[in-house]
Amino acid sequence: MIKLKIKTGDTVKVVAGDHKGEEGKIVKIFIDKNKAIVEGVNMISKHTKPSADNPQGGIVKREAALHISNLMLVENGATTRVGYRMEGDKKVRFSKKSKEVL
Repeated sequence: MIKLKIKTGDTVKVVAGDHKGEEGKIVKIFIDKNKAIVEGVNMISKHTKPSADNPQGGIVKREAALHISNLMLVENGATTRVGYRMEGDKKVRFSKKSKEVL
């Protein structure tokens, strides 16, 4: 298992694929699949059967997962890579562009 450099709640930009250039907040991360769901990006139409939760059924728009390698962290409006360093006895994430702690 690899260490992911983005977390739930981070704002990311899609850097490759059909949705290149779109930005959004990470809603959920699937560590085992190396994928993440980004709010408002990679929308799909899911056909749902009528159920107790949704008695009408029909077509529902929702986000599909994107591979982590196609996402890049956004800090102050610009994309940046993420690094780790020790500050005292604490390990912190920092922006490789501005060297600021995230």
